[in-house]
Amino acid sequence: MKTLTIKDESVSGKILNEIALKFSSEYITVKELIAARIKEEVSLYESKNASVGSGLVTPTNIEQRLNQKKVPKIDVEKQIYVALDAFENNGFFILIDNEQVEKLDEKFLIDGTSNVSFIKLTPLVGG
Repeated sequence: MKTLTIKDESVSGKILNEIALKFSSEYITVKELIAARIKEEVSLYESKNASVGSGLVTPTNIEQRLNQKKVPKIDVEKQIYVALDAFENNGFFILIDNEQVEKLDEKFLIDGTSNVSFIKLTPLVGG
């Protein structure tokens, strides 16, 4: 198993969050990276080890209302779809070894020196 630590960074480079992911292959695609990240976030959130808003996963309004007194059950497949769509529409971008990846089918090597950053863009308020 290969372990890859990904970081959420602000546009200014401040590290906001880190998640360790495990992969059985040494080469993965950007799509596999995003899907693994979402699955891990959902798992962490549902085990109450993470809060909404600390990553890419956001329960829908219905999920939140139905589960007000407990941690909401999150539709993993829907969250993966939302994250993949956001990536393709520049809702966030990914840097692998300080180079931006642009396609979901791009493959990259996971090794001890891999540096992966997710930069989530924040919409301007009032503009």
